[in-house]
Amino acid sequence: MKHHRTSILIADDHEVVRNGIRSYLETIPDMQVVGEASSGEETLAMVTELIPDIVLLDLIMPGMDGIEITRRVKRISPRTQVVILTSYHDDVHIFPALKAGAISYILKDMKMEKLVEVLRRASQGEVTLHPLVASRVLQNIRGESGEEQPLFTELTERETGVLKLIANGLTNSQIAQKLVISENTVKGHVSNILSKLHLADRTQVAVYAWQQGIVNRNSPTEK
Repeated sequence: MKHHRTSILIADDHEVVRNGIRSYLETIPDMQVVGEASSGEETLAMVTELIPDIVLLDLIMPGMDGIEITRRVKRISPRTQVVILTSYHDDVHIFPALKAGAISYILKDMKMEKLVEVLRRASQGEVTLHPLVASRVLQNIRGESGEEQPLFTELTERETGVLKLIANGLTNSQIAQKLVISENTVKGHVSNILSKLHLADRTQVAVYAWQQGIVNRNSPTEK
């Protein structure tokens, strides 16, 4: 009986990294590298064409970051698992990537044998987090369930104002006009809000604001 081979797309903008991983995985009987991508657009095009079991994805890619790539991959092919392989283990990368749909988040200091284990687990729908990443996730969970202040208390007054406007459906351009600031400044505030709240996009920001009672149906739009 012929056994299924896990199909893998390697997405990294460094050719040396792609070649190294591919060379090793080609020695693993139950795995098959079906393609390599060096940019976000190329990754999405290949996912559309190949529908791989796994995308092994670097977070920092030209043209589109790994978080947005992850979100779009899951939209194109929900069955495809995204395994993040990166050098970054700070909150601004970890939480948005996981919320975007990545099943695993591992660092590039991992040995190849361990990488194979992670890929096998991912193909079975099992999560793997690098110990440093798992520690941050655990701290976040404990913080949310304990007596610590909610995350939105870390926002500045201006960021809270922008948050309310996002929740009320305003675009960056409309927020800029309302607050009499540049659109680039608004984008900076939005980026800070996403980072501090560990959220992936504006939709999640709006949902969060309503859930936390920061805005409600009777509250006026931020002045």
